[in-house]
Amino acid sequence: MDDGGAFGRLVDAAIARLPPEFLARLGSVAIVVDDEPTPEQLGSVRARGLFGLYQGVPRTSWGADGAAVPSKITLFRGPLERTYREPAALAAAVEDVVRHEIAHHFGIDDARLRELQRREG
Repeated sequence: MDDGGAFGRLVDAAIARLPPEFLARLGSVAIVVDDEPTPEQLGSVRARGLFGLYQGVPRTSWGADGAAVPSKITLFRGPLERTYREPAALAAAVEDVVRHEIAHHFGIDDARLRELQRREG
């Protein structure tokens, strides 16, 4: 992933810091940056705002490896940059969103992610 800008470099760095065993299992997942989520994207998850979105078939689903549509992770630059104005905070948020959306790719839902975060914190 590289959109040629500073935000793209943050995404690239977050991906590079993933554990090798996760990187190896990403396969053909497209990781892209968009400025803002569309109304359709917001509606698909019933959200008023998004930092990132996973679209695809989680790897834990039966037949996922043969899914006709590749998985896609989108990070939304505008909401992230508006919320996290300090460079270090933005970098940490981008890394968190990348990991969060990749967790969805591996079949981990939001409730399980919250549980895991409580255990870490």
